[in-house]
Amino acid sequence: MKKIMEIRIHGRGGQGSVTAAELIAVAAHYDGKFSQAFPNFGVERRGAPVMAFARISEEEIRLREQIYQPEYMIVQDASLVKPDSNLLVGSDKCHGILINSEKSDWPLFKNENVISVPATKIALDKIGVPFINTPLLGAFAAMTGAIELESLKKAVSEKFEGKGKEIADKNIEALVAAYEYVKKG
Repeated sequence: MKKIMEIRIHGRGGQGSVTAAELIAVAAHYDGKFSQAFPNFGVERRGAPVMAFARISEEEIRLREQIYQPEYMIVQDASLVKPDSNLLVGSDKCHGILINSEKSDWPLFKNENVISVPATKIALDKIGVPFINTPLLGAFAAMTGAIELESLKKAVSEKFEGKGKEIADKNIEALVAAYEYVKKG
């Protein structure tokens, strides 16, 4: 891992982009790394495009700015991939792009490392509702190796413990299913 790994998450309000960034940071912390997570949104409402950011490092992180050239991107809603989208900024230099989709062809990305994951399908199957952030985090862990699966499970379990063990367990099942989906290739 280079000094600071930067991750940019694109989604829509209500999809859990901010929670996803927080869970990446918490899991990295459990792995003994330094981390940070923060959102970028204004007065947007549910359904409006939002971004969230995460950083992971072996050393203290002093940066406090948006991420314009991410190493990794997570796209929670494939409809955001459009020719005039700010989502494309910096995508050509990414080490990997993860998209919630069953579609595999992404000609707008000038990047060979695009992985599609049917996160919505996995979420519906494992959780019963289209909460896609946890499956995408499992896929991210498998794609990058930046966070350990066990640390991610712990972070998810703690985040959802207030909603009941069953909800936490279903989210963990979804992240493990997506992790295995990416690992199988």
